[in-house]
Amino acid sequence: MKHLFVALALGLLGGRAAAQSLPLLHAEGPRIVDAAGREVRLRGVNVGGWLLQESYMLNTDTLNSQGRIKRALLRTMPEADEEKFYSDYRASYVAQADINFIADQGFNCVRVPFHYDLLLTAAQRHARNQALATGDVPAYVQALAGWYDRDELFTSPDQAPGFAILDKVIEWCAARNMYVVLDLHAAPGGEGTDRNINDNLVPLDLWKRRDAQGRLLYQDLTVRLWEKLAARYKNNPAVAMYDLINEPHNVDAAHGLSPDHTELNALFSRLIDAVRAQGDPHLLLLEGNGYGNDYTNLTPAALQAKDKTNLVYNAHHYWSTNDPQAADAHNPNQVSLIGGMVRFRAAHRVPVWVGETGENSNEWIAAAYRTYDAQGIGWCHWTLKRVGGRTSLLDVPPYGSILDAAGRAALLRNSRFAHCRVNPDVVDALTRELRTDATRPFAALALPGSVPAADYDLGRNGKAYFDTYAEKTGGLQAPAPNAGGAYRNDGVDLSPNPAGPGFVVDHTAAGEWLNYTVRIGHAGPYAARLRAANPTPHAARLVLALDGKPLGTFEVPANAPAADWPLVAKGPGTLPAGQHTLRLTVQDAGPVLSGLDFKAAPARK
Repeated sequence: MKHLFVALALGLLGGRAAAQSLPLLHAEGPRIVDAAGREVRLRGVNVGGWLLQESYMLNTDTLNSQGRIKRALLRTMPEADEEKFYSDYRASYVAQADINFIADQGFNCVRVPFHYDLLLTAAQRHARNQALATGDVPAYVQALAGWYDRDELFTSPDQAPGFAILDKVIEWCAARNMYVVLDLHAAPGGEGTDRNINDNLVPLDLWKRRDAQGRLLYQDLTVRLWEKLAARYKNNPAVAMYDLINEPHNVDAAHGLSPDHTELNALFSRLIDAVRAQGDPHLLLLEGNGYGNDYTNLTPAALQAKDKTNLVYNAHHYWSTNDPQAADAHNPNQVSLIGGMVRFRAAHRVPVWVGETGENSNEWIAAAYRTYDAQGIGWCHWTLKRVGGRTSLLDVPPYGSILDAAGRAALLRNSRFAHCRVNPDVVDALTRELRTDATRPFAALALPGSVPAADYDLGRNGKAYFDTYAEKTGGLQAPAPNAGGAYRNDGVDLSPNPAGPGFVVDHTAAGEWLNYTVRIGHAGPYAARLRAANPTPHAARLVLALDGKPLGTFEVPANAPAADWPLVAKGPGTLPAGQHTLRLTVQDAGPVLSGLDFKAAPARK
């Protein structure tokens, strides 16, 4: 299955081009263009969870952040062993095979979220680990101040693993004609209150923490970091953009800061000037308050930077409508909705790029990415892989607990590309479904034989299947479209089969249906049976059709346990040979569907 869908996506999105030099990108009004003025639409994948662990992606939610995971590990192992584990983790979680997989799908960029501590030396990381273990943040800040004043921060690439990692991923991507977006996902001090995202020691310290000299030291460190990165990569055209600070949030009066983003304006302006002072012309990606979306007082005209060229404005779009007309009614500088992105881009003549999107059903993903494309907006899917990942391209198998040796060993093994499972339905939504409403078989289904209920065709809601709730548009807390959360990422509700291997379709509603592309080996009469249960107090009827022509009905009694229910035929029951489409329609809500079985039947006399 893996190789089938890799090949499919490769063909439909253009495949692997011959390696060639990537041109440096720049902004031309609202467009991102190359040196010849040709528009370049960046469509990519985030490699989240790699250079910064986010707990929800590792199924370690109770630990809340990478720093808390480290603190727990340091209680049970020497720091050298903890450092070795993280080195091994970085080597296994994303490697060249993962980057090649992304390229094979036809994407042209990779966004690389990273933690600033990877650009620290071992001694400097030790000081941060001490702060994690003891909570003595002032001592850590004092140590940072000393290194900062002696210009010893981000100046030893041979001793800081992050530099070599960034060099390598840029090299891998360039070899496959993909651009890289360098994303400072966890900035010094932490850019918000959510530890899971920015791994802070104290929330909002990037904006608040002062050292003994009264300096906003973490901001000074952030400026120094980008100065060093700009000096290193300023002549590398494979770097598309610098994402200066990921997802600032709660930078507001309710958290003791200004109500008009004064702090954000000041720091972004410093960062822009610092990068340009290195002679670096790269695109600079800004992220507004509110997880990257509110640019009040952060428009090009409002920024205090000396050079306002080559700026790109980021949007993070999740769990909301894909209506291209939708925009915030009260804030013209809010870009969380697609209409707001278009409006902001036109008003300020700057490119807008969706740096994070996804985390939703295939139906939502295909609709969103089609709409971005129609509006001329580039995008980057979140994310390549995660543990138990339904919305990612790759699924990392369960590994146990990160807090014990066996679990860590399993995580290192399972996260390698060779051990991940490709999510073919997500790959299909990200590639083929952007171009066509046609459906495809999810699996090879032959009659006579069995048709697992969960192996319905690939495609959009209303084309391959119909589910009354197929996408999440009501915000983060809205219910998941797949209520069972298993196997696939559509609106169809799938759960592990309680009676054995495989999966069942449950939470069925009246009017919902599933299509199955089948190959019928020979023409003739067939007997069909439905494997199903009915936990409801009313009988349930389901209709089976072939190529739109009814074959008969299944009657499942009220409160029926899992059993085989025969098709009550409508007509002679003879099926033609060749490829055809079966449709199973639920007429009464409630039945739990395991599958269909077809056997050749004796010819009628």
